[in-house]
Order: sequence, then structure tokens, then C-alpha cells
Amino acid sequence: MVFLLFLYLPLTVYIFLYAANGHSHYIYTRLSFMQHIEFFHTDHFETNYHRVPPPAALNHFIDFFWETKFGPLWKEYPKGFSDAQFPNIGYTYIINLGTPFIMQVADKKFSMKTDCFLPRYNAIECFHKPGNHLFGIKFRVSPVLYEKKINFAEYKSYIFPLSYLLDHLIINKIKKASSFTERMVIVSDYFTSLLHKQEGSLQQVNIVSSIMERCIRENDFTVSLEKLAARHNISVRTLQRYFETCTGISTKQALQVMRIRKATAHLAGSPGDFHYSLYNYYDHSHFYKHLKQFLQKNTLKNLQPHLELLKTLHR
Repeated sequence: MVFLLFLYLPLTVYIFLYAANGHSHYIYTRLSFMQHIEFFHTDHFETNYHRVPPPAALNHFIDFFWETKFGPLWKEYPKGFSDAQFPNIGYTYIINLGTPFIMQVADKKFSMKTDCFLPRYNAIECFHKPGNHLFGIKFRVSPVLYEKKINFAEYKSYIFPLSYLLDHLIINKIKKASSFTERMVIVSDYFTSLLHKQEGSLQQVNIVSSIMERCIRENDFTVSLEKLAARHNISVRTLQRYFETCTGISTKQALQVMRIRKATAHLAGSPGDFHYSLYNYYDHSHFYKHLKQFLQKNTLKNLQPHLELLKTLHR
């Protein structure tokens, strides 16, 4: 059994790490302020957030609905805590059901009093205090593209008001709803109705969503752009334009974010059967370089031992 102890200075949190029987375990003891980290604090994100997949009709567009359930945490963390997440594809609609909160996108912090639209290509960290209550929709591609002429490539590095992308009457209904389930029904009905009105009218959304689904399902993240374009009888330039319009980033960027997220989740959750070749990395150093780049975040500088642990689990 190997033990490692180090002091997380910025948040004054002691982190104990031990390895036993081939598995890594993390014990976090808070001294003043807690930072929950995606992939490492899995229990927190699973326990303190509702996360529910959408109905079948919206599977192409929405990853899941979510809502905070922080009530039991305020006694333990009366000064608040933060939740840090790494880059992702798509974007999130956030409806504020409680008090103001602070959202950090890359290196910029935003004080949020109202509802917002959050591109997910950058690392984010949300700083919560008692009274915070958020409802959200995590999109791969938003059905709003059927209704409004939007190029999501113009929405990348910041956080934006939600009012332009979602009807204020729907936002008000969501806020007045008495439960998470009721909020999900309101949103599902709204977007399903939108799809029925516009069905078949926007080729780019269908192509982009089908490519992402196939790549995730088959672990095929290194397929050439030429091959992807040929499958859908479009040019590479058109394919690139479709991805940038729908997701805000290029085809290659989107596939590589999906690739490293799936590989990281596998390694963190089931290291015993992980191997970099499952995700078409040439060798260990190729995988580690991508992993290190993905997990880089300024407020996590002192967590380099995590990277070293992931680096040495399986060579």
C-alpha cells in the first residue's frame, strides 16, 4: 500500500491518496473551502445533482437534464464550495432558481444573477454558496437551430444571457414549476414540439448529431474528415461549416474532446481494464500528452500528482 499526502494550498484542503489492490482511492478533508473535481469526485456529482436523460425524440440533441440538490451540503460547507469540470462539447442552458452564483469560464469569472447560456468547450468552475439552486440542459446540438439563424462559432469563450435562445415564457414556466420532473416535462414538450414543426428542414443538425453518436458508439475518433464527408455526400468544407455552426468548434476539435473525455472517464472509473489503444492512441506518451493537456486548469495546478498517477497506472 502506498500513501501520498500533500497540501492543496489555494483552497487549504488536505488530500490523501492511497493505492491498494491496483485501485486508486481519494479521501478529501476540507479545512476551509471544498473544490469538487470532475472524474475525481464522482460521488459528489452523482449524489448532489439530478441527472436524467431526455426522451427518445430528443436523444440527438440533449445529453441530459440536470438540477442541483445541495440542501444537505450547506451544513458541511457553510462558506460554499466549487464544482470544476473539464472541457466538453456542446453547451448548457442554465436557469437560475435561487441566489446569484459565480461561474468561471477558462480564466474569466462572471457573477451571474439570471439565466445563461454556457459554451462547454472550455474548462469551467462554478462557485456555490447557500441559496444557490440551478436547473440546466446539457446539449450536444440545440434544436433552437431549427428556429433561429445562429452560428454557435460566435459563442465560444464567455457566458451569455439565455433570453435570446429560449422564449421568456418558457423560462418563466420552468421557474414556476414545483419539481425537477415538472421542469423536464416543460422543456421536453417545448423542444419536441419545435422538432415536429421543423422536421427534416435542417440537414446540418442531423449530420452533426449522427456523426457524434457514431464516433462515441464505435470509439472511432480518428476517422478522416474526407471519409466523414463522403458518408454524407458533402464536401469537407461543408462538414466543417456544419460543425462550427452547430457546436461552435471544428469537426476535429469536437471528436478529440469526445475522445479524451471518454478515455479519461474509463481510466478514472475502471483502471483495471483501461488501455490507451482502445481509443486509438499510438502509444502511452501520445495518450498522456493529450490527457495532460485536457486536465490542465489554472486552479488545479497543485493536483499534478493526479496526472502522475494516471500516467503510471498502465504502461
